[in-house]
Amino acid sequence: MRAEFQTSLQNQTYIWQIRLRLGWQSFQNFMSALRQHPLALFGGVVMVSYFLMALFAPQLALHDPTLGDLRLRLIPPAWQEGGDWQYPLGTDAQGRDLLSRITYGARVSLSVGLISVGISVLVGTFLGMLSGYYGGRLDSLISRLADLLLAFPFLIFAIGMMAFLGPGFINLIIALTFKGWVEFFRLVRSEMLAEKNKEYVEAARVTGLSSFAIILKEILPNIVQSVFVLGTLRIGFMIITEASLSFLGLGMPPSIPTWGSMVASGRDSILVAWWISTFPGLAILFLIMAINLFGEGLRDILDPRLKLEG
Repeated sequence: MRAEFQTSLQNQTYIWQIRLRLGWQSFQNFMSALRQHPLALFGGVVMVSYFLMALFAPQLALHDPTLGDLRLRLIPPAWQEGGDWQYPLGTDAQGRDLLSRITYGARVSLSVGLISVGISVLVGTFLGMLSGYYGGRLDSLISRLADLLLAFPFLIFAIGMMAFLGPGFINLIIALTFKGWVEFFRLVRSEMLAEKNKEYVEAARVTGLSSFAIILKEILPNIVQSVFVLGTLRIGFMIITEASLSFLGLGMPPSIPTWGSMVASGRDSILVAWWISTFPGLAILFLIMAINLFGEGLRDILDPRLKLEG
């Protein structure tokens, strides 16, 4: 009995070693392909920089982002006359350090983008697989719901949801994911319809695999690349939407620094203190640009159809 247990343990260890080697080899192949897309690589580096900034915000911030001093209000950037290197990007109308607020604002934007897209991927992929594989009344019901949600522009729908729910992180995630799953549902459903009648799926049915096993083990690995690419691109869209809601005062509470609310706070004094709105706006611009560049590169690398077309 003990010998059988040791043999089983050795087999499991060997299997995991093979999996780790294959995973490492896949990662090396991906990085090699990514280096052939300089813009995508640049976007990835910028994204990682933003993630590190958000992760180490308490260590990087020079001042408390919520603590203001009216004696320090409207200090210009350090390189301008009257600037102070203790406040490199200047201060706002409440005397709060702009660089520290932008650093902490990255946490909100990235958290909202990643969590909302993550939930949308799970919900949309699950419903898309069921709808595309089984069809029938279930497909009709979910598809009609998706069409109904698509009839509303995303931002207007999110504004209505936030007006109903009120400001807050959880409410913001709910407002973004309530309609955000539709894009993933449509993608996965269309991919499922195209794949479910192919020969490898028919062969899996002949071997006696259940429908659930066929979906997860046979079809899903062939469509996950497209879902991953779409998810990467949708992160930027969710960040833009969150910034728009914060700009309108419908996102996070005023006590929490967000890029959208910072842009809004400086719009009335743009000619006097241009830096209040400009630097948070540039932070949004560079992050969204990096995400889009990286997403476009991923589409070229991971989408096999584009490789065949090339």
